[in-house]
Amino acid sequence: MKTIQGMSVLITGGGSGIGEATARFFAERGAKVTISGRREDKLAAVVADIGEHCCGVVGDVTVAADRERMLQAALEHGGKLDALVNNAANMYRQPVDGYTEEHLREAFETNVISAMMLSSAAVPHLEKTEGSIIFIGSTHTRRAFPGASPYATTKAALEGLTKVMAAELGPRKIRVGCILPGAVITELNLRAGLFGEDEIESRYSAVAGLHALGRVGTALEVAESIAHLIQSEWITGVALEVDGGIGLGASSF
Repeated sequence: MKTIQGMSVLITGGGSGIGEATARFFAERGAKVTISGRREDKLAAVVADIGEHCCGVVGDVTVAADRERMLQAALEHGGKLDALVNNAANMYRQPVDGYTEEHLREAFETNVISAMMLSSAAVPHLEKTEGSIIFIGSTHTRRAFPGASPYATTKAALEGLTKVMAAELGPRKIRVGCILPGAVITELNLRAGLFGEDEIESRYSAVAGLHALGRVGTALEVAESIAHLIQSEWITGVALEVDGGIGLGASSF
């Protein structure tokens, strides 16, 4: 099993939620972490709180020049690259009879294409360290939520990508994995406008019962699973469900 101490990790969407929790998890264990995101204030706050083991790059993963800056910053900060965590994403919801081409293109550009392009650019560096690439999928590919087909489809694409990329990069000693979180309290749903801050507690309480374990998860629990895949040297191509059992479809009645 690989040791986190001394790793260099690049995490997109690191200003809040799962990205922030993952940055803290790795930095606390001696890794050099580089986080990126579009919101300068969020990134600055996380970097200031974590300290010298963390650096931030303001940028948009859908912009090629910004992706290059993220990668170069990680190489400079950590001296190499051991892992790329493609966490940046947006929640997109539309009814089937209300699709707009612009909306769907934006969904795939943000959630899929940008992660593919950044992963491609990282390959030569990850080959040197026998590193890993992590994608963040979703339990939306295990359980159907009406109105969420744009988001669910992008996350399903990442699962397929994980398998093919793992098979292709395996001979180069690069491992690839995908984490499928259940309901986790983050800013994603707020940014998507699905509900307001005053509704957070009631909304997550309502969905808790859909999970076999009877509660929603935490960003830290997802971060622990990301670390497990990065450290495990004989695991690749997996889509790991870290979802409290919501994907089982179990319910009490």
